[in-house]
Order: sequence, then structure tokens, then C-alpha cells
Amino acid sequence: MLEKHRLSYDLLQDPENELAAKFGLKFKLPDDVREIYISFGLDLTAANGEDSWTLPMPARFVVDATGVIRSVDVDPDYTVRPEPQATLDVVASL
Repeated sequence: MLEKHRLSYDLLQDPENELAAKFGLKFKLPDDVREIYISFGLDLTAANGEDSWTLPMPARFVVDATGVIRSVDVDPDYTVRPEPQATLDVVASL
């Protein structure tokens, strides 16, 4: 991802959603939703490398060079996302 998009910043990877769980952002898919995923050929066990059938809530954290979280955007509704410009504005203000 970094090379493909020539990004100059770090991206967090959380393959088993361990960090998401620590932030209270990890949730287990209900059985009926799991069956819908399977019917569409979406296998989270293959994608995540484990069988918990969990996902993180979409979240954006802007962390400064000293490790301080300067901005957080999170919503349990995955369709609600902050505008990219809002994140860029926070980064520009650092």
C-alpha cells in the first residue's frame, strides 16, 4: 500500500484486531450477518487469518511525532466517514 500509493507516512496494521479491541472498536459479526458475508463469498477467516469473525469500526487517528493522538474520527455506522480534507487539515495544523 505504501509503495503503490507512494505514501510518506506510516499506516497501522492490526491483523487480529487486537489494537481495535483495546480502543473498544472491535465487534463480532452477528450470525445472520456472517451468513450474508459467506453467501457473497466474503470469508473473514481467510482475510483476517483467524476465525473470530470480528471487524474494527472504521476509525482515523492522527498521531503526532511524539505519539500523542491529536484527532480521532470514529462512528459505529461504517457509512459515516469524515471528509478526507478534515483529516488533512488536522495534519497540516501539526
